[in-house]
This record gives sequence, C-alpha cells and structure tokens, in this order.
Amino acid sequence: MSAPSEGWTARVRAHRPDAAAAERLSQVLGPEVEREIPRCRAVLNRPDPRTVEIEVTAAESGAIRAAMNAYLGWIRLALDAEGVAERLPARPAPAD
Repeated sequence: MSAPSEGWTARVRAHRPDAAAAERLSQVLGPEVEREIPRCRAVLNRPDPRTVEIEVTAAESGAIRAAMNAYLGWIRLALDAEGVAERLPARPAPAD
C-alpha cells in the first residue's frame, strides 16, 4: 500500500492453481468490484492467466482500509466456498 500525493493505492493478488480457478474467482469478484464503495475506486486485473488482482485507490487511509477489508473478505469467502464445493461428492446426472 502506498500514499502518493493524490491518495492511497493498495493492490491484492490471488494466485490460483490454474487458469480455470482464476477465471472463477474473477467472475465472482467482478460484481463486487463494480459495486460502489464510498470514497474508493477499484479495478479488477488479470496480470496472467492464473492471477487475479484488485487495485484500490482512495483519498483517505480509512476508506482504503475499509475497502481492502471488504475485498479480502470476498476473496476469502469465494476461496472457502470453492474448497467446500471441491469436497462434495459428485452427483449423478438426473435421469430423463
């Protein structure tokens, strides 16, 4: 996190085991990045196929702290949900 003269910038990167996992995370976080968080601006980036990055800028340190807490929480929720889904037994296809 840095505090240039125009405000604060923070970046968080999530490295996933493969491109498909990164794409799922990107799709889950996309709507959250598009939501308006007061006094902040966020951008979702894909620096490489297995990485998802969120860059947040804000004029005030309190605003960027709150936004980063929200984004980190959403990332944790998405990763936890994916972990639970991976442990579920496969269901047979419905019979026609």
